[in-house]
Amino acid sequence: MKYDRLTKEQFEELHPEFINFLSTQSIDKGEWDKIKLEKPEVAEQELDVFSDLIWEGVLTRAEYLEHFSKNYIFLFHCFDTHVQSIVLKSVVPETNFLTKEGLQWLSDNMFTDNIEMKVGKKEFTEERNTSLFELIQQGAFLSDGQLFKQIDSIMNS
Repeated sequence: MKYDRLTKEQFEELHPEFINFLSTQSIDKGEWDKIKLEKPEVAEQELDVFSDLIWEGVLTRAEYLEHFSKNYIFLFHCFDTHVQSIVLKSVVPETNFLTKEGLQWLSDNMFTDNIEMKVGKKEFTEERNTSLFELIQQGAFLSDGQLFKQIDSIMNS
């Protein structure tokens, strides 16, 4: 397996897609039930292959990722060969970007000495999707990039 297996909840959400996936292999519901009972290792392999297909599609389309922690916000714009980043750090230890109040504080203090802002660019040293998956495993999530675009446009104006 290249990525992690989808969770039970993700499989339930993707049930129609999973049915289509099985049907492309000429596996109907009856056949699937039989495989689960008689060849559980084959069923496990099918779940893994489907998971990798879903992850590959999601990661290939990923443009923006965000990762919030107590005192940091990491914003990523993903390209084919590299990722651009904007890192916001609160120099006020009591700040907590994981709360609504913390995000309001960020809004009020964005361009003050209370916020350190760094930009960067990193070339992918391994395959793009694998690199993005590692960021997700560390707590990043897919985003529409609105925050990245807003901060980037302010910094470049």
